[in-house]
Amino acid sequence: MKKKIPVAQARLGMFIDALDGSWLDHPFWKSAFKLEQPAQLAQLQASAVKMVWIDTDRGLDVAGTEDAASQWVDDVELPRDTPGTAEADLSAVPPPAPAVHPARSAEAEPCGMTEEVVRARKILGQARPAMKSMFADARLGKAVDAEHCLPLVNEITQSVTRNPGAIVSLARLKTSDDYTYMHSVAVCALMVALARQLGLGEDETREVGLAGLVHDLGKAMMPLEVLNKPGKLTDAEYAIMKGHPEAGHRMLVEGQGVGPIPLDVCLHHHEKINGSGYPHRLKGEEISLYAKMGAVTDVYDAITSNRPYKAGWDPAESVQKMAQWTKEGHFDERVFQAFVKSLGIYPTGSLVRLQSGRLAVVVEQGAGSLLSPVVRVFYSTKAKEPITPELLDLSKSVDQIVSRESPSTWGFKNLDQLWMPQG
Repeated sequence: MKKKIPVAQARLGMFIDALDGSWLDHPFWKSAFKLEQPAQLAQLQASAVKMVWIDTDRGLDVAGTEDAASQWVDDVELPRDTPGTAEADLSAVPPPAPAVHPARSAEAEPCGMTEEVVRARKILGQARPAMKSMFADARLGKAVDAEHCLPLVNEITQSVTRNPGAIVSLARLKTSDDYTYMHSVAVCALMVALARQLGLGEDETREVGLAGLVHDLGKAMMPLEVLNKPGKLTDAEYAIMKGHPEAGHRMLVEGQGVGPIPLDVCLHHHEKINGSGYPHRLKGEEISLYAKMGAVTDVYDAITSNRPYKAGWDPAESVQKMAQWTKEGHFDERVFQAFVKSLGIYPTGSLVRLQSGRLAVVVEQGAGSLLSPVVRVFYSTKAKEPITPELLDLSKSVDQIVSRESPSTWGFKNLDQLWMPQG
């Protein structure tokens, strides 16, 4: 029997069937699970969730309940001595469906960068432990029920709808220690933004977002000494890592709630248009639109992120390099062009030089032109010294971008502090 109880009554041995609240209100990547560890119970009771649905057929009932469906001793279900009577109140009503729903107007109302960064920070803060838990479960061989990822996909989609630059730019700022699981969150956001640019429908957008979230799950099965190696992989180690798409695909097939789009992206996001990719050396139209999307978004986040063996590249520099790789046959040209439009020719965080000789960091994309973003100027190349930072909308200014610049050439560090709203 399923019943709704206050979190204060939760105890070890209960099966949590649903959490009554937003995905952002709790730290769990699953919404249905058995309370087996004291740490889980402590996390639940410390969260913003006030009520939970429990399934007494799969776990303990509330302590002291006389009509419990069964008795439990050391996690073993025993027959009940006497029949009980079901309570005729709301506690017996089945819990609501998982919190996955189309974008609602209030949730998807466009907003400014500063406002959305605050929301996006919260989403990413909750995503970090959730994804870490999912990868840990996969490493332990537990079946992955991808349906439980959909609330996170929905939150990310809502954020992208409100202001695509916020969560996409923040997700890039992962630490090297966070990379394996936060890379998946970043790719999810990039996939959703790209899907919107390509004009995909709501259902397709949700599925490609889920694909981004689970595309690298196979890395959970890679040897840690190879996965976390702080240097270039040997040929043998690289051969091992090339097995992660098939490993992830197997896990998703064995799990639940995964449709053909996430399965395809997981298996084929390392394929290249020229046929030099893996695991099946597909080429051209043999590769689906969704896998082509996965290839572009996966590489962009990989090269712009800090890794144990290298610092991430500047966003604009990365777009430029990827444009060259597209000409060499790595990416589908139409998909890449749509990706650039979704991100910006000068993505947020890019270092640029203006006609005036000042250097600036891109803060937000302009409403009218990819060439005229909002920037924050902070350095004079003529005086060779910092100047008072100033926010400048290039769509309303005679000053314009003349070139991309490399932060390493100038010796700049922590440029992200210049574009990222505080608070």
